[in-house]
Amino acid sequence: MSLEQLKAFLAKVKKDSNLRGKLKAAKTPEDVVSIAKEHGHEFTADKISNLSEEELEGVSGGVCTFSKGCAFGV
Repeated sequence: MSLEQLKAFLAKVKKDSNLRGKLKAAKTPEDVVSIAKEHGHEFTADKISNLSEEELEGVSGGVCTFSKGCAFGV
């Protein structure tokens, strides 16, 4: 359950439009964790908050945005 797992998952998301669609529908960090686990990546929701918005946008193509905490959707 590491930051590296999160980054690896987001790199996969960048290449997979189906995963991007699932993340766009995610309402909570826990939803993202669940989606990631389905695809072989394990990390906790608190790891998501360890990445800056710029890191998430750079890795995932802007799938996740943060505003006053963690809110998902584009």
